[in-house]
Amino acid sequence: MSEKQVKIYGYARVSTREQNEDRQIIALKEMGVPEKNIYLDKLSGKNFDRPQYKKLLKKLDDNSVLYIKSIDRLGRSYRDLSDQWQLITKDKGADVVVIDMPVLDTRREKNLLGTLISDLVLALLSYVAESEYSTIHQRQAEGIAAARARGVKLGRPPKPLPDNFHEVYQKWKAEKISTEEAARLVNMPPSTFRYRANSYKKATL
Repeated sequence: MSEKQVKIYGYARVSTREQNEDRQIIALKEMGVPEKNIYLDKLSGKNFDRPQYKKLLKKLDDNSVLYIKSIDRLGRSYRDLSDQWQLITKDKGADVVVIDMPVLDTRREKNLLGTLISDLVLALLSYVAESEYSTIHQRQAEGIAAARARGVKLGRPPKPLPDNFHEVYQKWKAEKISTEEAARLVNMPPSTFRYRANSYKKATL
C-alpha cells in the first residue's frame, strides 16, 4: 500500500449500553485512527447484524487498514469470525490489525506462510473467544439454577406495599369492595393487586 493512499479505520464494540467503550477508543486513537473513522456498536457479539459495522464494511477497500483492540470485539462466533475475516482481508482486500495480538497483523507477511500463520492464530483465538463466552453463560445458568434450588429469589425485589394495603386487602377479601376498587385505593393495576394480594395471603398464613 502507498502511505498516501492508506485509509485508517477502527472498530469498537461493547455488549450493552451500560458498558464503557473508552479503553477501546483510546487504544484506537493511540494507533493513529482518526475519531471520525472509529465505528462503535453497542450490541452483542453473537452475530454481525450491527449498523455501525455494516457502515464500516462499505468503507473498506484494498487501501484500508482496520484496527480492533481484541479479536472478541469483532465477534465471538468461531464460524462467523472466520467468515468476516475472509470478507475483510480477501474480498475487500483490506488489512486488519488486532492491537492486543500483534501476530494478527496482516500487513506484516504478505506471503503464503504469513497468511497461513494469521489464519491459524485467528482460528485458535476465535475458538477460545467462543468457548469462553459459552462457558460464562453456562456458569451463569448453573448459578441461577443453584440459587433457585436454595430458595433464593432472583430479580428485582417487589416495591413495598402501601400503608393502607392491609385494610384494603381485608375489605377485598370480605368481598366488600371489588378488585378494581381495591386496586384504585392502593394505586395499582388490578392484575398487580391480585398478584400482590395472593403473595400477601401466603405470607400471612
